[in-house]
Amino acid sequence: MVARSSPVLDETSKRIVEHLQTDGRRSYAAIAADVGLSEAAVRQRVARLLEAGVMQIVAVTDPMQVGFPRQAMVGVRCSGDTTVVAAALAELDEVTYVVAVAGTFDVLAEVVCESDDRLLDLLSRRIRAVPGVTSTETLVYLKLIKQRYDWGTR
Repeated sequence: MVARSSPVLDETSKRIVEHLQTDGRRSYAAIAADVGLSEAAVRQRVARLLEAGVMQIVAVTDPMQVGFPRQAMVGVRCSGDTTVVAAALAELDEVTYVVAVAGTFDVLAEVVCESDDRLLDLLSRRIRAVPGVTSTETLVYLKLIKQRYDWGTR
């Protein structure tokens, strides 16, 4: 999800988001009954939240169980403009998450690959070839222990 200037969420929109975080298939009618709006109003709010990039409604999977046995977090050190490097990494199909960070690395990129050979190709031929990448460190995932998206809107 790309960060955009997001509207400030009122309490009703936050409750709608929390419903969908718990169950992305929950009906607009069920959400409407809980938040005190009409089904049409909930549908419009959800459409606005999606359009604004505040949220996405997707099926979350364990990549290892759906044909992508190699997942990793790649720490990237950069020279020059970190956001340019991050944007270039975000364009790669295997890259599922990119964030600019402070600390040992300048950018973290989560990748999902079909094999170790694909990961090696991604690292050596494409990520390290991005202008401004000075070094990388790869943390290979062995097993998904916990993945949750229902942490609310606080």
